Formats: sequence, structure tokens, C-alpha cells
Amino acid sequence: MTPKNKAIVQMLVCAALWSTAGIFIKLTPWSPFVIAGFRSAIAALVVLVYLKATKTPVKFGKQSLINGVLMSLTFLAFVTANKLTTAANAIVLQFTAPVFLMLYSSLLYGERFRRADALAVIFTMAGIALFFFDQLQPGYILGNCVAILAGAFMAGMYLTVGRADEPAKMGGMLLGHAFTAAVGIPFVFFTETPVSAVPVLCVLALGVVQLGIPYILLALSSKNCPPLACSLLGAVEPLLNPVWVFLFDGETPGVFALAGGAIVIASVTVWCIWQNRHPKEEAVSASAQ
Repeated sequence: MTPKNKAIVQMLVCAALWSTAGIFIKLTPWSPFVIAGFRSAIAALVVLVYLKATKTPVKFGKQSLINGVLMSLTFLAFVTANKLTTAANAIVLQFTAPVFLMLYSSLLYGERFRRADALAVIFTMAGIALFFFDQLQPGYILGNCVAILAGAFMAGMYLTVGRADEPAKMGGMLLGHAFTAAVGIPFVFFTETPVSAVPVLCVLALGVVQLGIPYILLALSSKNCPPLACSLLGAVEPLLNPVWVFLFDGETPGVFALAGGAIVIASVTVWCIWQNRHPKEEAVSASAQ
């Protein structure tokens, strides 16, 4: 397996683990900030164990600080959106990230994207929208706005992770978890936080399986997978979310959801194959599409 293909597999596994967030967050009757805080505290321990086991160096600086802030904002916004709106809405709207990513890269770094990149983003976004067309509900305005913010923050996170070396990536990840824990955990003293087996187990699962391990995979895959590719492959997350809903709640995806899933999978697959075959073709500015 080539480093590039390995990175793609790592990112797909990362997205699959991310997709368990909605169920665990909904099952935890705590404030979103408390959930996010404890989730990140547990995830930080997972990352520390990984760093010690692999003897991976960690570097803290301006780059890791920016990455940590954006990561923390993404965590807080996403968990809050899941509490204020439906899990489907939160996931779909967060995946405006590829659009924000192309915008940031063009405005901040003057990057030029190929037509295939722009088309992949367009078809991916269209597929996700269609996938949840029969699940989106009116209202939840605040939650929907927070979910879009999560997408904007996530795009910035992808961009900074992709431009950092490995020690800075790991430093940014630790700072992101630390900032989230520092902001979220104190809310336990101001909000109702009933302690029982279900929420405790859910938060443990969120910290280890849904956040700790996936973000290690994200950092590893980003070494050989560009930011836009990571963002597009991460779109697998909203495709798997209804699978968990079906397994735990017996909800069956509708015709629109199945059609949207086919579009997203086809778009990402074709884009990855095309990119692999045309790595040096002349790029076209995303703003010109």
C-alpha cells in the first residue's frame, strides 16, 4: 500500500469513527459544553498514550496554537449544534467545510484548484444535501447556524493541520483538547449533570472511540493526504450516521438518502482516482469556477 493510499484508508476509518458522535451525544443528558469538555479531556489522555508509545515529538508554537483554537471551536460548536438541532442537520451543515476550505485557501494563500476539485466539492455537497433531504426539519435556526460555524471552523482546522509538520500537528491537537476541556468542564457546576452508567459510558466512548483515535488518524493521514482530500473523505461521516441510527433506533434511510449516498461515494471515489492519475495537471483557480 502506497503512503497516499494508506492515508486515504486512515481518513476513511477516521470518518467512520467520527460518525458515532450523534448517537452518543443525544444519549447524554448533559450540557453540550460539559460533554465537549469531558470528551476532550479523555481524548487528550488517548493522544498522550499514543505520543508516549510512539515517542512522537510534540512542538508548541504559533501554528499549533492556531490549530488548537480552531479545533476547540469546532468541538464546542459541533456538540452544541447536536443539542440545539437534529443530528442530521448538525452533520450536514458542518459539512459545508469543503466550501469554506476552498475559499480560505484561495483568499489566504492564493491557491489554485483544478476543475475536478471544484466539481468534487459541488457534487459532494449536493449529494449530502440530497442524502438528508427527507430528514431536514424546519426551525432549529440557532442550532443550524452553530452547525455552519462548526463547518467554518473545521475547514480552518483542516487547513492548519495540512500545513503543519507532525510535531506541530500533535501539539495543536493537545492544545485543542486542553482548551475544550478548560472551557467545557467548569459548566458542570452551573448546569444539571446527572451521573449514571449511560452518560458516563457514552462520554467515555466519545472521548476514546469517537474523538481520541480519529484525530490521531487525521494527523497521520494529513501527511500524505491534502486538506481538500481529507475534507472530502471526511464526508463519509454523514453517510454512516444513518447506519448507526438504523442499528440503534431501527430508522430506515429513505430514497433521497440512498440516492445522496450513491452520489457522494461516487464523487469522492472518482475524484480520488482522477487526482491520482493527473497529479501535475495545470490547476484552475477555485474562484473562477
